[in-house]
Amino acid sequence: MAKLWCLLCTITILLHVSKLVISKREVTTPPPLPVLPLPSFSQLKWQERELIMFLHFGVNTFTDSEWGTGHENPAVFNPAGLNANQWVDVAAEAGFSLVILTAKHHDGFCLWPSKYTDHSVASSPWKNGSGDVVQELVNAAGAHGGIDVGLYLSPWDRHDRRYGHDLQYNEYYLAQLQELLHKYGKVREIWFDGAKGSNVPNMSYYFSDWFSMVKELQSSINIFSDAGPDVRWVGNEMGFAGSTCWSTINRTSLSIGNGSIVNYLNVGDPKGTDWLPAECDVSIRKGWFWHKSESPKRLSTLLDIYYKSVGRNCVLLFNVPPNSTGLISENDVQRLREFRAAIDTIFSTNLAENCLVKASSQRGGKGGGFGPENVLDGDHLWTYWTPRDEDSEDSWIEFKCTDKLRFNVIRIQEAIGLGQRVKQHEVYVDGEKVAGGTTVGHKRLHRLEKEAVKGQVVRIKILRSRSVPLISSIGLHYDPFWHPEKI
Repeated sequence: MAKLWCLLCTITILLHVSKLVISKREVTTPPPLPVLPLPSFSQLKWQERELIMFLHFGVNTFTDSEWGTGHENPAVFNPAGLNANQWVDVAAEAGFSLVILTAKHHDGFCLWPSKYTDHSVASSPWKNGSGDVVQELVNAAGAHGGIDVGLYLSPWDRHDRRYGHDLQYNEYYLAQLQELLHKYGKVREIWFDGAKGSNVPNMSYYFSDWFSMVKELQSSINIFSDAGPDVRWVGNEMGFAGSTCWSTINRTSLSIGNGSIVNYLNVGDPKGTDWLPAECDVSIRKGWFWHKSESPKRLSTLLDIYYKSVGRNCVLLFNVPPNSTGLISENDVQRLREFRAAIDTIFSTNLAENCLVKASSQRGGKGGGFGPENVLDGDHLWTYWTPRDEDSEDSWIEFKCTDKLRFNVIRIQEAIGLGQRVKQHEVYVDGEKVAGGTTVGHKRLHRLEKEAVKGQVVRIKILRSRSVPLISSIGLHYDPFWHPEKI
């Protein structure tokens, strides 16, 4: 009888505990609904890279040109010391996780031995015609680990006689696309543009066919062009996004090579129906190809580009051209080291971590999983602070510090996996407004226009938002390289 009583007691306790667990699960507040459109998995991974390296390399490297004529003799291409391992090592050391190579530029010369043309490395003296630059880069990236490969295949071809004949040239171009995407393993980004000179043959590119073929061959690849479909051009080659920059846009309003849409590309569209984030392309030098007479841009210029690209919700595509030996020049390598060291110096310390954080409200109340403490954890994508649904406008998050902080950079990030939302925000230090803007997106960096500020209470107000804001990370940083008085 005693054993039966003990068994009944045990069952009663288990039932009570299970009810508590079920009850607890029932009151857990779910995340808010997403705001469409949303990024794909590949687009999210691309956004998190923040920095991509571009390698402009080809016959132009040996002819001191930017746009080749298409009449270059393949014999000029002979990078005797080419070392793709050096390219990859430089990229990794500088914090780049993807390297995009110009497999073919406008001159039509192919850096792989294409079976559809003899205007390639196969006709050059480099490695007695048995070399393959694309394969060397793929091998180097694979051996390193952590570095992915992308390719640029110029639509404009100044060499091939089929150019200007729609059917024949599109067949040729698609054949080369198939070569590159079949033979060289995973390609993470493929780059298309609409660049071409004046007085060239009229030519219709079958972009829809190209894009379909690309996705058939490599479904996880990101396609870059003026019109996406995965990544859009920012509208200039200075590396700057608009101070307002939406990842959303209407693809039906875009067309490749259309110069009238550059402002729309630069800003995006809060009412856009497509997730199409912007990529900012710029070169470390004045030109895109290596020229002996050129030097890398100053560190202060590179940092300014970083703040106006990565710091405005974009990815920075940074061109670093190998020289005629086949190596990235030492002065470029050194400037990249300085750039990486500066980024690490600025952002490795988050002064906000030493402060108490509170908010105007939080979804689900205290312990609901959406509190302001989430902005200080290491997850910049899937944990976040969000206010109650009724507080989507004029909500705030505040940091109160024991000692006065000195900083000149404010970093704000949204949980873009559930859509881009913030339309207007402001930053106050001890009650005084020090910064403000419109969009946030993946990352917004405010580098203060005046000297660094000192204060104990920092409040970030979200004034307007598409539904409730989801703030995933906030940082207060000091940039010792910023000297606005010298501007």
